[in-house]
Amino acid sequence: MALRASGALLEMTNLAGRTLRRIAGEDRGAEIAEAAAVLPLMFMVLLGIFWFGQAFSIYGTITRAAQEGARAGATPQCATCPPATNSAAQNAYQSALAALVAANLNPLNAQYPSPVPALNACTTGTGTVSCDASTSTNVCIQTGIQLSNPSIGGTGVCGISVSFRYPFQFWLPFTSLNQQQIWITASAQERIETQ
Repeated sequence: MALRASGALLEMTNLAGRTLRRIAGEDRGAEIAEAAAVLPLMFMVLLGIFWFGQAFSIYGTITRAAQEGARAGATPQCATCPPATNSAAQNAYQSALAALVAANLNPLNAQYPSPVPALNACTTGTGTVSCDASTSTNVCIQTGIQLSNPSIGGTGVCGISVSFRYPFQFWLPFTSLNQQQIWITASAQERIETQ
């Protein structure tokens, strides 16, 4: 009877050992554990790519708006237009705002750059070199600025500068960038053309 009991115990031990080896050899649950570890990281990387892509898109859009504003302000003025609506600064402002609206960006969100760019006044031209934040415009337009340095062989070309900044807010959970607002700055300069 004792021999039978020890044989049964030995058989149960062997069965338990085979079962444990079989369970240890299986990897059905390993894929689930690996996916649970990798998917959140992959999701964060994809979110980061999306939001940085959005920021880069806005940067390209506002840079293009600044370039169009500078180009519009630098072209020769209309000879038959009333002076109040025919200034280089007004043309630059209207063109920059039109480019923002065309890109579905709210022009009211644009603000003066901080700090306002310090530019040199032209010796031959007239215009404004500093941006006045008290005006109703939210785009910094500086006319009559010197684009090249005559002391290093330049001719001292006069031009116009358009600059502003636009807010962007990231949404990246579990990071320091989550709900952080950054300011994307754009500026462009153009030589003033004469008639």
